[in-house]
Amino acid sequence: MSSSNSKLLKMNFTPGIRRESTQYAEEGAWYDTDRVRFKAGKPENLRGYTTKVSATFDGSARDLISWTDNNQLRRAMFGTPDKLYEHDGDRIVDITPVSTSVTLASAFTVVVSTNTVTVSATAHGRATGDYVFFTSSTTIGGNILLGTSVFQVSVVTANVFAIDVATTASAGQTSAGSGTVHYLISTGVSNSSPGLGYGAADWNAGTSTAGARGYSEPTSVGATSFASEITQWSLDNWGEDVVANRRKGTIYFFDTDASTTPLRAVKVSGATSSTPTSVNSILVSPNDRHLIAMGCNQFGTTASPSGDFDPMTVRWANQEDYTNWVPSVSSTSGEVQLTDGTKIVGAARSRNAINIWTDKSLWLQTFAGPPFTFKFSQMGTNCGMISQHAGVDYDGRTVWMGFDNFYIFDGQVRTLDCTVRTYIFDRLNLTAKDKVFAGINSEFKEVIWLYPSEDDTDCDSYVIWSPDENYWTYGSGIFTTFNDKTVFGNTITTGTTNLLYNNEPKGVFTADGEAITSFLESADFDIQDGNELMFIDRIIPDLTMNNTGRINFSITTKQFPESTEEIEKGPFEIEKTTNKVDLRARGRQGRVRVSTNAAGTSWQWGTLRMNIQQDGIR
Repeated sequence: MSSSNSKLLKMNFTPGIRRESTQYAEEGAWYDTDRVRFKAGKPENLRGYTTKVSATFDGSARDLISWTDNNQLRRAMFGTPDKLYEHDGDRIVDITPVSTSVTLASAFTVVVSTNTVTVSATAHGRATGDYVFFTSSTTIGGNILLGTSVFQVSVVTANVFAIDVATTASAGQTSAGSGTVHYLISTGVSNSSPGLGYGAADWNAGTSTAGARGYSEPTSVGATSFASEITQWSLDNWGEDVVANRRKGTIYFFDTDASTTPLRAVKVSGATSSTPTSVNSILVSPNDRHLIAMGCNQFGTTASPSGDFDPMTVRWANQEDYTNWVPSVSSTSGEVQLTDGTKIVGAARSRNAINIWTDKSLWLQTFAGPPFTFKFSQMGTNCGMISQHAGVDYDGRTVWMGFDNFYIFDGQVRTLDCTVRTYIFDRLNLTAKDKVFAGINSEFKEVIWLYPSEDDTDCDSYVIWSPDENYWTYGSGIFTTFNDKTVFGNTITTGTTNLLYNNEPKGVFTADGEAITSFLESADFDIQDGNELMFIDRIIPDLTMNNTGRINFSITTKQFPESTEEIEKGPFEIEKTTNKVDLRARGRQGRVRVSTNAAGTSWQWGTLRMNIQQDGIR
């Protein structure tokens, strides 16, 4: 940067965050941030969020969709490892499917003045943490009514489990009472764990005391990159209704017009019993409306329609009929086995096509009509997707997060020029990479990825790319899923707090009423390529701020890029009426920082001017 004696200089930094190199080498750019985006090239803080529904839910959400039904009621649905939920109006409803129901007799035992009920159910097949509810049950312990409340079970034996109820028994009873128990689908897995035992990692893997694992020795933690998969959901609309799949499970259907209480999704089971029983993810094709299973049981014979599970197989049901998966001359059902990869990771709709990612490649599925129904074309290799929900379509262009890069498909697969790539992938917690979630914020024309960083086991960070303005920014957060504003007028999200949120509603600059922090820090700058010391004695801010807002401004200087001795001037509080800030800062290089933790503050930074003069070469 050039300078002359005592002169106001404009400090215009490049939009977006750039930190692929050192803070000194990225001169002229912004280098670090939290909760800041850029609009028309100028930085501003992100808006805040509010609780959408006060009720909490069980587990962290792994997929989220929204839609408007035929009665113009706005709805949302999301799935967690524990349950499947639907939101409409001002409530969140547990719609987790029932796996099986059993009528019990002489089944309930309770001790007087306690609230733990043991239930005798032969070969119940439950695990501790699973959920059940009861119907047509008799009164237990003199005053306990089970109703239709959902209870989490604690397994006692293979034939007995226990539940805790809210009411203390007024009398004891042993093996008495009757009712019907409804078992919800088993609770899933929240966090992945390393694969251990005899079948994990390589023989001679170097984990024994002799320095090499022998033939009969199991692995230990850290000896393998294999990890168990977490529970994922994939949800899609079938008209005003929803089809749902929990990874490695079958397919369920939620009818918005169903009148049973409580509302629950039901297993898809057509007359042909051909529905895949083990599916990794599902999607409804555009225009032609076929329900498609990505990674599933292959179709076998009439006697065994499910066949063997193949993570690279794509199957689809008959057009407009999600119950018929039998390929025949009278249906459009079919299946294809993809290549170039070990498993299908996920899929996303694009313009008249479906993008399918394996862990190695990208495929395009397009409608071709009879006799094959669909055409499959490989569009790229060595560009696999990192997680099931890490890819989205933005205005006909498909973007996704890979294992060490971000990619775009706009007719050809290209690596995105990411100015924060090293920072993001160095921080990414690879053990929890399956939780990466991509979303679109159409109001600000952004693609956002939520991801877990460092030692965090759930999403605590985000990275944003602006396709239109081509900048990157990042920050911290509490969101695990992200859904665009098309239904609710603002983006909605689920959080690690087990709440559903309105994200960035207009005029909100707090985190559920609490102050929310944002900051932006520049790369280092100097004068005369660092040959001269500089002296700064005044800044003139240029910003847009709400009337009650206030931000803090500081300058940090030092003598050399690797110097550990730094001098910070400030922070100086700046309000809407602040004309200038007088200070005395001296150094060979410096950086500026803008931040706020004042509740309700909205700010947008313009062009900063600083009074800088040369101060010798000593």
